[in-house]
Amino acid sequence: MPDIHIHREHDLGFAQARKIAFSWAEQAEAKFDMECTYEEGDTEDTLYFTRSGVKGTLLVDARQFEMKAQLGFLFGAFKDRIEAEIGEQLDALLSAPKPAAKKAKAAKTPAPAPAHAADKKPAKASAAKPAVKAKKA
Repeated sequence: MPDIHIHREHDLGFAQARKIAFSWAEQAEAKFDMECTYEEGDTEDTLYFTRSGVKGTLLVDARQFEMKAQLGFLFGAFKDRIEAEIGEQLDALLSAPKPAAKKAKAAKTPAPAPAHAADKKPAKASAAKPAVKAKKA
């Protein structure tokens, strides 16, 4: 069985690395139809991913990402291409600019309240549910 091994060092710290791993899991589920389970630990997290013909783990800690995957027979023919694409995705997430802190805006005079309760628009309820299953170790 062909294997994939990808190792990336970083200096992001554990909290930011965890966010990146979770983002990668969401992309893998959407793009590759993977089933991902994220298990949080005190010093290391493990992301388990699987689909027909592929299974593996992504280990995440404060200094590195280490991905190991096993490819089935049919995917084995595309090992180099798969490994390159996964590496590129991980590199892109690692080099993405960090969001800048937003400055607090000066307090403005609040807008006048609507004259009638019927003028108010109801708030939309968010039906978003996390795609990645997270577990606490």
